[in-house]
Amino acid sequence: MIRDARVLRAGFVPREIEHRDAELNHLSSVFEPIKAGDPADTALVTGPSGAGKTCLSKFVTERLREEVLAIETTYINCWRNYTRFRVFYQLLDDLGETIDIHRQSTPHDELIARLQNYDGPRRIVILDEADQLEDPSVLYDLHSLNRFAIICIANRETELMSHVDDRLRSRLQSSEHIRMEKYHHEQLTDILQARVRWGLDPEVITDDQLATIANSAAGDARLAIGILRAAASGAARENRERITDELLDRAATDAQAQLHQRSLDSLTPHQQTVYDIVRAHEPLSPSEIYEHYTATVDDPRTKRTVRTYLQKMVQYNLLVADGASRDREYALIDSAAVSTPT
Repeated sequence: MIRDARVLRAGFVPREIEHRDAELNHLSSVFEPIKAGDPADTALVTGPSGAGKTCLSKFVTERLREEVLAIETTYINCWRNYTRFRVFYQLLDDLGETIDIHRQSTPHDELIARLQNYDGPRRIVILDEADQLEDPSVLYDLHSLNRFAIICIANRETELMSHVDDRLRSRLQSSEHIRMEKYHHEQLTDILQARVRWGLDPEVITDDQLATIANSAAGDARLAIGILRAAASGAARENRERITDELLDRAATDAQAQLHQRSLDSLTPHQQTVYDIVRAHEPLSPSEIYEHYTATVDDPRTKRTVRTYLQKMVQYNLLVADGASRDREYALIDSAAVSTPT
């Protein structure tokens, strides 16, 4: 049933990128100067969840490493590494410079100094979910290091720009911007067909079934591949020769639940507090949420930051927002009345 499980795993970078030629060429062109040993511009890659932003960024940097010996890559998930210290630590860890760094006592200035003194191969730093950074000044710090090139990945440019100062906003706005749209149904079907060719035995799933998966995923490639993975795993576990419609139905439910749980597990402590408040008192307006939030935590973030948290949780289908901006209320996605997230 399964010939190569790697192609069905989250984070797998395929041999070819489907339906992203323009974006691929644009991002590749940003790093052309590196081939000549010159600095490259910062790239900002935006688009909805499951549009292939991370896959595209990793694909481009891996191909560049095949062409240029003196180039390395560091991938940092800013949803997990959301503080300035954590970003610097992971980058320095990739450089092998963390032996004598103490998480509680090493000052930020020392970390920056180490990065400034770095004289090894040029390095591309992929900052995934960059709008999750609690202190966006880390972007300015990295931007000033000429041996590092940056790819910032975010869902929306406006959310990334909303909590940065003028000097950083100006730099980001002048960077190369690659905007990615949600996949169409046919495009998502093509992506699934490619994964089936690479990873599964012939004729274990029909094109109609792949179209059903694409329809269930509604443009989200992560979810579509997750459904295919769950269906193939279920068929292999039950010693089936092919994937049945019944297995596919179960896989859709399982994949959605797994994706939902992964998003929940990725919440920062402050985001988790906001989520728990909505869960306990839904539906709530932003002002009501913020009132509960400030009464719960000792070091509350700003109203604007909490609004960003809420928008992020809507994008990742943890919350649903109902109503116009002035009268908007938030509730859990699984207990809200049927509505369209805004």
